[in-house]
Order: sequence, then structure tokens, then C-alpha cells
Amino acid sequence: MALRVATWNVNSMKQRVGHLAKWARQAQPDVILLQELKCTEDGFPRMEVQAAGYQALVVGQKSYNGVAILSKGEIEPLATALPDAGDDEQARYVEARTMGLRVASIYLPNGNPTDGRKFPYKLSWMDRLRAHARELLASEEPIVLGGDYNCAPTDDDVYDPERLAADALCRPETRNHFRALLNLGVVEAWRALHTERHVYSYWDYGAAFRNDDGLRIDHLLLSPQAADRLQACDIDTTPRGWEKASDHTPVVCELAA
Repeated sequence: MALRVATWNVNSMKQRVGHLAKWARQAQPDVILLQELKCTEDGFPRMEVQAAGYQALVVGQKSYNGVAILSKGEIEPLATALPDAGDDEQARYVEARTMGLRVASIYLPNGNPTDGRKFPYKLSWMDRLRAHARELLASEEPIVLGGDYNCAPTDDDVYDPERLAADALCRPETRNHFRALLNLGVVEAWRALHTERHVYSYWDYGAAFRNDDGLRIDHLLLSPQAADRLQACDIDTTPRGWEKASDHTPVVCELAA
């Protein structure tokens, strides 16, 4: 029996808790890594999440950011921020052990506009993530680092590469940092099993989803010990078509138990 791990930027837990519960009943993931909760820990809808069969570890922030780990099993909290956070109070990282895995939910900074402080902050955050990932990999545990990475790894992951070339999600600096993370030895689950081009996990609001004008920016990165168990990884576009949907859709991988 496979263990199913999903990542999903819900873009407001308050607005999307019904969608989350509906999708969880249909897809039956064992672990769900959530991003962009846009609520504090106190405002997180724990009763609804528990009714759907999940425990929750939440790192929240009022109106912005926010990450969570939901699991059908016990959750052992390990970290509520990346190391060396300094005065950075943005809720973008949470890490735990659950279901025999070490998992992290990651909401990487967007970085736009690139001519101000946001882009250097993004790259610095990616440096910190890479340093922490290197330490995690030394443990030789099965690890899943999942989330909204706000990075389309190649032009094959963008609907219009020329138009978006200067966007922080597609800039060479962002892609180089993402590639440096992969070069530590982690495996990007979806790309490891798929050769298709122009398959996406995010579409802006308006006509973007209908026109399939998207980007693939939500990723599940696996340590070698988890990658050895990888059986499947798919992008479930069903929730993106629902009324009042998140602009992201879940990515789900299956690991041999």
C-alpha cells in the first residue's frame, strides 16, 4: 500500500477549507503540505480538518503567508522556521516527522518586483533552504520537501517563456538556486516520472485556467531514501476547476510503504 503525500497552496484557508475537505475525501492523501494559509494559528479551522481525519501542525500569519502539515498519523514537530531566520518573521516553513517520513511545507518568497528588496530576499531564502536541506540529507532519512517554490524550473514549465523571462519565478538566478538545491541529491518527484512539456500547477485568475496559461511552480523534492520509494506523482487539476478555487492545484506523490 502506497503512502500519498500532497502539496497544495490553498490561497486562504478560510476560503478554501471546504475545498480541502472535499478534495481530501476524494484523493485520500496521508499527508498534506499546505501553503498560503493567510491566517494565524488561532484562526486555523482545526475542527473541520480533524473532521476530515487529519491532525495539523500550523505556522500562521495574519492575512499573509502561513504553512501547515496535515497528517492522518501522529505529528512530531521539528521546526517552525528555517535556521538563521534572524528578524525574518514571515511564516514560510514548517517541518515535522510523521507517517515514517520527515516532511516540510515550504512557501518560498515570490520575489516580484525584481528591482526592489523582494528578489534578493527570495534568493537569500533559497540559500538558507539549501543549507538546511544539506544538513537534513546527512541524516539519510526519507524526506519530502514540498511546497510552492515560486520557481518554474525550465521554459518547459511556463506557458509563455518569452513573456515571463523577467519574472522572478523564471529568472536565471531563481532557476540556478533551484538547480543548486537539486544538485544536493534531491529528486523532483513529478519531473522524475514525466517528460511532458507545459504541464502546470498554477494558473492566475481570470481566463488563465481556461486557456491553460499556467506555470509549474509547486514541487515535491525527495531525499534519495524517499526517491527510492517513489511510485507515482501527478498534478490533480480537478480542484482548480471548482468555483472560487485556489489559483494552485495539488501535486501528489505516492511512496511505497
